[in-house]
Amino acid sequence: MSAPSSGRLIDPRGHRFGAALSVLILILGFALGQPLVVALIALALGVSAALGTRYSVLGRPWPLVRRALRVGPPAELESEYPPRFAQALGSVGLAVALAAFLAGVPVVGWLIVAGVATLQAVLALTGYCLGCRLYFLRWWLPAAFGRMIGAQRG
Repeated sequence: MSAPSSGRLIDPRGHRFGAALSVLILILGFALGQPLVVALIALALGVSAALGTRYSVLGRPWPLVRRALRVGPPAELESEYPPRFAQALGSVGLAVALAAFLAGVPVVGWLIVAGVATLQAVLALTGYCLGCRLYFLRWWLPAAFGRMIGAQRG
């Protein structure tokens, strides 16, 4: 994946680990029928998107897991901007799900949660991040996101 011209470089496996963790937590929320869990994941994704992946509570355990499993360094690093954009999209999707819960249509809310969890599972299992790919399209939303977080796109 080509990186924007500036920004912090991250281990993409941490992004995948965070995605896997969010899927497990969202499944637990569904199993327990707890939309509050959805709100917590939406908040976690939103904070990471707004402030940077170093503030991701979902990806934070990755360095510890990596050391415990004695996994070597990544083959290559990636810019944090595409994952932050993807996390912003996931956070918005989960916010829409929360609105559905509040509107009294939990089936719609859980379907939206399932969509976000599915995209997170694809990332966790394959490394393919649809939101990251969307970041590289030259349409207005990624550019607006980049201006909001101060990113310089390459």
